[in-house]
Amino acid sequence: MKPVADAWKILAEVSKPVAKAALVAHEDALDWPVEWVVTGMEVADHLPDDWTVEVYLDRQPKSSDLQRVAALFEGKPPAFVVEKLPDTDWVTESQKGVDPIRAGRFHVRTPEHPADPAMVDFIVPASQAFGTGQHQTTAGCLAMLDLMKREGVVARNHADIGTGTGLLAFAAIHLWPHATATASDIDPVCAGVVRDNMATNAVRQGHGPGELTMVIADGMDDPLLALRGPYDLFIANILAGPLVELAPSFAAAIAPGGNLLLAGLLETQEARVRRAYRAQGFRLARRLVRGDWSILWLRKSRVR
Repeated sequence: MKPVADAWKILAEVSKPVAKAALVAHEDALDWPVEWVVTGMEVADHLPDDWTVEVYLDRQPKSSDLQRVAALFEGKPPAFVVEKLPDTDWVTESQKGVDPIRAGRFHVRTPEHPADPAMVDFIVPASQAFGTGQHQTTAGCLAMLDLMKREGVVARNHADIGTGTGLLAFAAIHLWPHATATASDIDPVCAGVVRDNMATNAVRQGHGPGELTMVIADGMDDPLLALRGPYDLFIANILAGPLVELAPSFAAAIAPGGNLLLAGLLETQEARVRRAYRAQGFRLARRLVRGDWSILWLRKSRVR
């Protein structure tokens, strides 16, 4: 990405719960400008309850822009600090502090960090890194996939819904290299992102075993997703609301006895999500908690 001559930042200092809620609201905002990057992080290690939320823009923010950012916060919005940034690749600069993810056998890093030869190494550019909550759920999903493999799960046909960067699909391909692999996302931008990341991480594109097929779809609304099912491993790292709404269509796409990995839900939202999938014949196999986020491994009953 080229340096942006007119880059700006909107910063708010808030409590941890407020920051978490704002990050979730951003992920759920359908009309959020794709060029604007939102990050959230602790002010310092010794101040775990004090957070900053930062929004990076490609222009000087107008009053309507500030109102859009304020809408991420429930009730009275916090005080904002607006500053102009030096001419730089501001998207990448906004994420340079992101440390590599280590989860199970996996090591996920930006190109600026060195590889760990003792781990399975994936590279995701800094401009594709997201807020802290996203890293917690991503790390949790990687750890859970590793656990599934160690506990003997066999996947012959897997899908990653809401793939984003493609990372979880890449991890599943590594763990089950002879399986058929499908990834989808609602955002058309992700098609190019996943294609670039496939090239960077030596993942083959195609329809055969060990190759990845990418689909742009809203949930399961694509004939190719239906055609390639049923799936014996299904991954959905999205948000609690869509997870509940999509429970019937996800269940229809998963084979009896199949495994379902759900993430993107806060621990406080877990009960509602589990109820929705219990009604579809799923039972809890394992759960992990990373920060405030729940990661669920569910199994579909063989008999309904």
